Order: sequence, then C-alpha cells, then structure tokens
Amino acid sequence: MHIRVINPVITRVWEQDTLRTYSNVAGPGVNVSVVSLDWGTASIESYRDDALATPDILNKVLQAEKEGVDAVIIDCMADPGLHAAREISSIPVIGPAQASMHLAAILGFKFSVLSTSKRDIPWVEDQVTRYGLSKHLASVRPIDIPVLSLAENPEATFQALMQAAELAVTVDGAHVLVPGCTGLAGLAAHLREGLLKKDLDVQVLDPPSVAMKLAESLVSLGYAHSKMTFPFPPTKEIRWPF
Repeated sequence: MHIRVINPVITRVWEQDTLRTYSNVAGPGVNVSVVSLDWGTASIESYRDDALATPDILNKVLQAEKEGVDAVIIDCMADPGLHAAREISSIPVIGPAQASMHLAAILGFKFSVLSTSKRDIPWVEDQVTRYGLSKHLASVRPIDIPVLSLAENPEATFQALMQAAELAVTVDGAHVLVPGCTGLAGLAAHLREGLLKKDLDVQVLDPPSVAMKLAESLVSLGYAHSKMTFPFPPTKEIRWPF
C-alpha cells in the first residue's frame, strides 16, 4: 500500500518531519511518501492561502493517481482543495480535519478545536458547519501562536495548548479535543496525560494519525469517495501553470 502525503505549502523544510510523523503511525507494509507544492504559500492560515494552494494540490493529486498511489492525505487542518481533489480523482483523498472532527463526534457529544490564532475561529466554525457537525462543536480555543512559529519554542507551544485545552473542557464543556494544526502532531498523548493529572479525562486526537489510519482502512476495504457526490468535472479549456 502506498499513501501519498501532500504538504500543501511551499515550505519544504517540513517534509522530513511530515514523513516521520506519518511513517511512525503507518501500518506494516505501508509505504509513505511526501511531496510539497511548487506553487502556493508558506503556510495556510486564511481563505486566501487555501485558494492559492488548491491548484497545485490538484496537480499533485493527479500525479499521485498516475503513479499508482493508493490514497492521498492533504496534510493541513484547513483541508485545502479537498472536495475539488475528490472530484478529479478515483482514489481516496483524506482531509485530517474532516476525519478528526467526525471521529471526535463519535467519541463524545461535544468537541473543541484548539486553533493557532483568533482569526481561525470563524474559519473553523464555517468548516464545522460544512461538515454537518455544528451541534457537536463546544468551542474553538486559539493558542495565539502563528503556524510558522509553532516549533520555535516547543515548551511554550505545549503550555499554550494546555491552557486552551483546560478552558475548552472546564468552561466550554468539551469531551474530545482536536488540535487545529497538523504542525501540532505528536502532542496529543502528552496533552491527554497533562489533562488527566488535572482529573480531566477527555480524549485528545492526533489528526495525522487519524488521517493515516482512515486512509489505510479505506484502501484495505476497497472504499473511496462516491462519484455520485464527487462526479468528474466537465471537460473544458483550463489555463493553469502546470
């Protein structure tokens, strides 16, 4: 089985960490590869960034299918270009946010998203609405650390997450927590451990892990997105830089 992870930004320095993150949770016999965009933005933190990333994401999805890749994961909690990517392909395309939010709604009645900034709040709320999960959203709690700065001070990032997580549970009533950036991968277990020490027994999801396991399961089961929902687009002239 071959799972392709698209790093949907032009920041290639993240490729090795991304490969390590997904490979560490991949099952036996699963080959993981990572590609970054040639066209787009350094990070995705707005609707504009999402729009600018989408053309090359679609290009990378088409390339993956041509290469015989079994499934694609778009490594960003914005799920940029997700529906468009499903339209143009027949293999499973997974968005970590959609996968994690739906799993969160299965594991508990209410979940909170721990976003990176305040400006994410309406964006995440819109995303949750589009995924049909509004009644399950307890809150969006920002940690106020830009995506490109998350790794600069790991301890400060973790403490900000802990503070947001505790408020999400004790004030907002969340029973499941979803980190709102794949750049926070690997912190879920530590966050849950810290919350347990405060007698807060809530589940904390790791979106990359959820996305990988969903991708593996879909391939193993022979499932992909419905072409009734995501039919191939009409053939027409298109001008783009690829």
